[in-house]
Amino acid sequence: MAGTKETPRQKMIGMMYLVLTALLALQVTSAILEKFVLINNSLEQSTGAVSKVNQSTFDNIRATVEKSGNRATDLAIVKQADEVRKLTADVIGEVDKLKEQIIEAGGGRDEAGNIKNLSEEEKVAQLMIGTGRTGAAFKLKDQLNGYIDAVSKYAGTKYPAMALDGKDDPIASQSPDQRKKDFAELNFAQTPVPAALAVLSQKQADVRRIEGEVLDALASKVGAQDVKFDKIIAMLSMESKVVVAGTKFKGQMFLAASSSGIQPRMSLNGGAVRMQDGQGIVEFTAQGGAYDKNGLARRVLNGSIAYQTAAGLKTVPLTAEYFVAKPSYQVETGTMPPLYLGCANKLSIQSPQLGALWNPNFSADGGAVIQSGEKGKITVVPSAANLSLNISNSGSLLGTERFRVNRVPRPTLEVFVGGTRANDPRGVPVSSARSVRIQAVADPSFAAYSPDDANFRTTGATVSLVRGTKRIQAVTVPAGGGSIAGLAAEAQPGDRLVIQVDGVQRRNFRGEVSDVPMGSTLSQVSLY
Repeated sequence: MAGTKETPRQKMIGMMYLVLTALLALQVTSAILEKFVLINNSLEQSTGAVSKVNQSTFDNIRATVEKSGNRATDLAIVKQADEVRKLTADVIGEVDKLKEQIIEAGGGRDEAGNIKNLSEEEKVAQLMIGTGRTGAAFKLKDQLNGYIDAVSKYAGTKYPAMALDGKDDPIASQSPDQRKKDFAELNFAQTPVPAALAVLSQKQADVRRIEGEVLDALASKVGAQDVKFDKIIAMLSMESKVVVAGTKFKGQMFLAASSSGIQPRMSLNGGAVRMQDGQGIVEFTAQGGAYDKNGLARRVLNGSIAYQTAAGLKTVPLTAEYFVAKPSYQVETGTMPPLYLGCANKLSIQSPQLGALWNPNFSADGGAVIQSGEKGKITVVPSAANLSLNISNSGSLLGTERFRVNRVPRPTLEVFVGGTRANDPRGVPVSSARSVRIQAVADPSFAAYSPDDANFRTTGATVSLVRGTKRIQAVTVPAGGGSIAGLAAEAQPGDRLVIQVDGVQRRNFRGEVSDVPMGSTLSQVSLY
């Protein structure tokens, strides 16, 4: 737009655009700063909660030593724990002072307790970095790392430094710009008030965490985590919960004890075990394979239970064996095999061995499976000459059953003229030949197997009156037959009725109608 002459209206619009852009930028910045306030508040609440837990651990150490008779070695541990608490309180207090100074650098708080100037960066840098390494952050670095050195000797392990320069920080060292910065610049350069507070609160949280770890280590030395069995449970271990009538029930009855004062760590086959009320809850899906001649597969469980004692961590190993039985099932059907193509073949597949654990699901290659809503009862509809039924239980494949598939048997055509069956060798009197009835009768065994698929009908027929080699007259009758009175009026003894069925159809269990290939459908009836 430079070099062009703008109208007052264009200038006003341009100015409004710049103001709106600035307001949007301020809004985004304000939202981000408010998020830092929330993060800082959350960190402070977490630190306070950890402090209460650490105080409880210290009280537990002191109470345990008193119950043990205040032995000199145990009293020394109490003194060390007290020293750790004091060192922690000193560091936390110094950081709290710094946080108040940063808040003052941001203009202090308003009447509602909110920081007045969240975006202040320059005064934060002056306070924490200063000039010539005179900022408060350099003293803070020495205090934090000095605290780590002091408490490490009580824990018996060396904790890594807490305040790091950019080159030593695992994340900052990956950036060419950040790795050149010292601890003060890395954490407080170009940092607004709430972000600086969040950094300091994070350091306080780390201090409380390390304090807790050190106190736990001291607690284990005085028996604060000793196993004291205060829960006695009567147990009955059975060889099997299922006993066949006439056989012996076998088991062992004993007392089991647990401690409410500890939470042991349990593992089984390399994985952690879920704990509930001091007990490990073991639950997994048994995996089959490599069955012996009796259909059993031996499996071994290897685990351990670890708990703290006055002498340190103690681990008790555990080994137990069990056997996985190969699941079996039975396929029950009225006619087995074969199945019929495109028909509702109802199967019942049950597993008495699995009993209540029988929760099957099925899939088929070469057809479809329709669930009935009852366990193991399904309808199989083949679509190919062979069908493979896959049988699974709770997601595990048990086996595949293969079935032959037959085509639906053709029906038999039965033709009646005037009530007399067409195949009567005597023929039909001319006076009776006034109607034709045609039926498509299903194969008896197929009709008994799948009555819903054995519904046949004719589509109609053509009836011709033939004298010698000449056709005298022809009429068409509907499906199932009809009147041929017109032919009867022209008929003479010695004539023939030639009945040609137009077609046959079948309705299946779904109500779908299809044509049935019948071959020759011609019938002849002699008249006398």
